Amino acid sequence: MPLAPIDNALPTTPPIPRKQSKISVGLVENDPNRLPLPSSGDASIDYISSENLAPIPEPETKIQSLTEELDSKNWTNVCESLNDVRRFALYHSSLLFPILGKIVLVMAKTIKNPRSAVCKTSIMAASAVFSAFGDKLLDSSTSDAFDHLLLQLLLKASQDKRFVCEEADRALGAMVDSITPLFLLQKLRAYVSHANLRARAKAAVSLSKCVSKMQVLGEMEEHWLAELIKVAAELLNDRLPEARDAARSIATSSYEALTEDKDQKQEVWQSFCQSKLPPIHALSMLKIVNPEVQPETNKPMNETA
Repeated sequence: MPLAPIDNALPTTPPIPRKQSKISVGLVENDPNRLPLPSSGDASIDYISSENLAPIPEPETKIQSLTEELDSKNWTNVCESLNDVRRFALYHSSLLFPILGKIVLVMAKTIKNPRSAVCKTSIMAASAVFSAFGDKLLDSSTSDAFDHLLLQLLLKASQDKRFVCEEADRALGAMVDSITPLFLLQKLRAYVSHANLRARAKAAVSLSKCVSKMQVLGEMEEHWLAELIKVAAELLNDRLPEARDAARSIATSSYEALTEDKDQKQEVWQSFCQSKLPPIHALSMLKIVNPEVQPETNKPMNETA
């Protein structure tokens, strides 16, 4: 019987995949010689900083199709349209304002997009919108949409994907810088008890920044101080150190605002905490500003001095 031929050929080396070129999701260029962008597959993205975004040549015409373009099935077109939102916010905010509620809802939706490029570009658009419109985002026509956007930013800021997380943190910072702290405090209060541990911690951090801003502006009224120390007391027992640190910051700002221009600072703080909190929580608040306080030194709430 003849022997079977021996195949001495070397195994075929698979072709080395070509490195995909980066796609800039900044300005839209009308280049007739440019090849169309792929509608699927992963591609690298150049994220355009706000300083490098130029005004839109014909904004009155462009605004008519903006919401439709944001709903495109092509993810690169969505990224370009989100950058158009940033350009409108920077240079043509008056044209964007009439459809602001729709735009905010679209951003909340696109932030949830599984493609990181769309997600991050949407978060960048949110930062621009916060800076451009500030308190107007809390008007009745946009307040519900803002709630959806805020929740998505808190969730993205708590994710493991670092570059998305960092961008969401920057957006939350822009939000705190742009919106009156007293108004924003009411929005954030709902999220410091969120079921998601990390989202709760991010909400606590944003709330603590709000409180610090209120202190600087002299807007710390006693009514809000009572609410804030209750929040701080709850967060002190949180599982994440980020939330606990935020609680200490809130408590310290509340203490400084309450005892400003007071001679007996410790006594004023102790009396306030004991009148608003259960004894165990009041003790926690006292120890933040005076770690040497011991349980036995506290008088019962019904005992007079």
